[in-house]
Amino acid sequence: MTDDPEAPPTPEETLRLIERQQAATVRQLKGEPLLLYLPWGVAWLIGFGAVFLHFGLDGRGLAPISQMQAVGVLQGAQVLAGAFAGFGIARRSRLVRGDASARGAMTGYSWAAGMALMIVLCVRLSVALPEEEVQILWTGASLLVVGLMYMMSAAAWLEWPMFFLGAWTIAVDATGVMLGAGWQALLVAVLVGGGFIAASLWLRRRP
Repeated sequence: MTDDPEAPPTPEETLRLIERQQAATVRQLKGEPLLLYLPWGVAWLIGFGAVFLHFGLDGRGLAPISQMQAVGVLQGAQVLAGAFAGFGIARRSRLVRGDASARGAMTGYSWAAGMALMIVLCVRLSVALPEEEVQILWTGASLLVVGLMYMMSAAAWLEWPMFFLGAWTIAVDATGVMLGAGWQALLVAVLVGGGFIAASLWLRRRP
């Protein structure tokens, strides 16, 4: 070791520099976790938290908030989350070409197709259901698409954390569907929203 600024780096310093550059490159290619997962976690925590306040656990509600207001909070939060996540995906997409770029494009089209069909089905069926069942239908169907697309995207990109997040989302969603709208909103807010927040922080800090 020497204090001479002109001295060449030691082998240990060179190795640490290589490791830092490798980590930075991998993070750029895989995407920034705080942009890909954290916005959705916060959106679902806030949005489904509002839905839970409307229904409560017994259907009588915990706060003077209508279903339309709760859904409005949820949709607004999801729009903001989508903007942040889209920015993160766009940053990653600029760095890939060829098969990787085509795989990303097909994944994006699959998301759009799945969500479009989900909306059509839910709109068609909602007219025949009471308020609470409508909420269960929309939440259950949308999170089913989200969970499956996360798992399929993970298979395309070989991303195990994304795969487990998708599986976790489906498991929580299924439990909520069986328990009712209030429980469903609470479980999604805490376990899915909180799970995405925790995953984003863990993925950001891991080597």
